[in-house]
Formats: sequence, C-alpha cells, structure tokens
Amino acid sequence: MTASVYLEGIKKQFNYYKSLGEKTINQLPDEKLFWQYNDESNSIGIIVKHLWGNMKSRWTDFLISDGEKEWRQRDAEFDSDIRTKEELFLKWNEGWSCLFEALNSINDSNFNQPVYIRNIEHSITEAINRQLAHYAYHIGQIVFLGKMSNGTKWESLSIPKGQSSDFNKKRFATPKHKAHYTDKLMDDTSN
Repeated sequence: MTASVYLEGIKKQFNYYKSLGEKTINQLPDEKLFWQYNDESNSIGIIVKHLWGNMKSRWTDFLISDGEKEWRQRDAEFDSDIRTKEELFLKWNEGWSCLFEALNSINDSNFNQPVYIRNIEHSITEAINRQLAHYAYHIGQIVFLGKMSNGTKWESLSIPKGQSSDFNKKRFATPKHKAHYTDKLMDDTSN
C-alpha cells in the first residue's frame, strides 16, 4: 500500500467521525451541549475541548516535534468553560483544521520517518491510527450523550432502527465494486 492510498482512506475515516460529531452537535440546543451527568462526567463541550487540545498538540509540527507539546494544558481541557455552540465550533474546527493540515503534509518522501508521542517512537501509520481510535472513542461519547439528551427528537446518524433490511437491499442491488465504506454511507441513510 502506498502512502497516498493509506492517507486517502484515513482522511475519509477522520471526515466521517468529524461529520458524526457535527451532526450531533447541530441537533442540540446550547444547554444540552454543556450538561453533565455529575461533576465527574464530561459534557459534550468538555469532550470537544479535550479533542481540540489533543489535536492541536498531536498535529502541530507533526513531522518535526513530539506530539505531546510542552505548551499543552491537558488538565485544563476538562474545565467546563466553553459557553456557546459558536465557541464550541471554533475549537472543533481549529482542531480538525490542524489535523487535516498535518495529514496533507505527509507524502511518499516522508511517510517512513518516525514520529514521537511522549518520547515513544511511532511509525506515521501507528501515530495516525492511534489518534483515529482516540477520536472515534470520544465522538462515540458525544453521539451517546446527544442521543440520550435528545430522546425521541434524535435524528439517526446511521441506519435508523428497523431499517437495516432496506439499507442492505440497496447496497446489494449494486454489483460488487471498489469503494471506501464512507463514500456513500451518509447519503444512503436517512440523513
């Protein structure tokens, strides 16, 4: 597999998880974005702030410096101080922009160089896969909190309950072909 093939697929996966988070956030009023089950729990706003801090640290100078930057204030990422959906989206977009800018800096000539996270060497694919798993974990939390707080008003982000058979009929009605699983997934669902 070439660097460009890997990167094309991984960018689609990051975009997919980004879209799940955005579709969740867009369904909710401000007060539901900042609701916490208890003082030890994270709100959607706190999770977004943590993702932002992680993305800025990991992806700034990705090929040059350690992914855990000296200027990162990780503990402060869990303070509940974002107040509006607009402020939340500013951090969200800043983090994702940093990630995609870093991914766009990778090419065949630098794909095999090591990168470091907390002084531990990673291949570029190991570092990227580590972050993809981390972000999917937290975006799953965002979706769960959104679905829980929106109740019956929740709009499904994937195949709606009870519609798996219809979804599969559409997919199997086309011949076998090469595609990335995210290429049409969102278009083929109710959203």
